[in-house]
Amino acid sequence: MRFSTTTVLALPLLAAAAESPFQQYKAKFQNFLGSFGASTPSSDDVLPVASVKANKASAKAKKIETLTLGNWKETLFGPVKPASTQPEEWWVLITGGNKTCFGRCERIEKAFNESAVQFGGLSKSPHLAALDCEQDPVLCNSFSAATGSIYVFDVLPEPAQTEVYWKRFNLTTVTSKDIIDQWNKGSKADFNHVEPDSWFHPFTGKLANYGLAVPLGYFFWIMNVIPSWAMMLLVSFLSRSMMNKQLNTQPQRPGGPAAAAARGAAPGDARS
Repeated sequence: MRFSTTTVLALPLLAAAAESPFQQYKAKFQNFLGSFGASTPSSDDVLPVASVKANKASAKAKKIETLTLGNWKETLFGPVKPASTQPEEWWVLITGGNKTCFGRCERIEKAFNESAVQFGGLSKSPHLAALDCEQDPVLCNSFSAATGSIYVFDVLPEPAQTEVYWKRFNLTTVTSKDIIDQWNKGSKADFNHVEPDSWFHPFTGKLANYGLAVPLGYFFWIMNVIPSWAMMLLVSFLSRSMMNKQLNTQPQRPGGPAAAAARGAAPGDARS
C-alpha cells in the first residue's frame, strides 16, 4: 500500500509539470524511479546517435544535428532568417535502440548517414537532424513520433505556419538511395501531412497550444517505465479506495443497528 500511495502522489506532479517546473521534482523522483532501474531523461546526458558519430569521418557529409527536449526548437529555427518567405526544410530521422525500435533501426541509421554524404554533394539539400527516442523519449512522445520514420519540417519565421510531414520507411530494405530518390522527387505526396490544428502538431497542435505536449510526453514515459505489476497494484489500490468511499457515503437504512439500539429492549423483558 505504501508503494501505491507514493505512485499516486508522484504521477500528478509529472503530468502537470512543464519543462522548467519539472526540474524542481526531478531529483526527488529520480530516487523513486531508481527502484525500477530507470533514470529521468535529460537533454544534458543525451549521446549523439550513431549517424552523427559516423559523419565525423567524412568531410563532405552534411552535418546531422541531434534534437533533444532542450534544443529542438532552437535547432529548427536556427537557419531561419527573420524576413524569409521561403521555408528552411529539415529532414529529421526518428530512431531508437532496443527498447524503442526493437533493434531494427540500424539499417535506416546507416542509410541516413550515407544519404548525408550524398546530400553534401548537392547544390540544394535539406538540413538534417536525428531524434533518438531511446535517449529522449519525452520529446518522441510529445511528437507522437514513430521510430523508423523521417519527419520533414518546412520552417518559416514565427508566427508563420510551419508545415510538418512524415514518412515511415521499410526498415528491412531501406537504403540511402531511397532517401535521396524521395528528395529528388521534389514532392511530399508520399508523406503524411500533420494538420496544423491536430493534437500532435509540434508547433500549433492542440496539445502544444495548451502547453500539454511535454507533460503528456513525461506521462507516457512514466507509464513505460513503471512495470506491469506496479500498475496492477495501483489499479487495485484505486479501485479499493473508490469502493470504500462509496460504502462510507451510502445513507443508513431505517431499522438498522442504530435504530435497534435506540428502541432498546421490549417492556416487561425479564431477561437477566
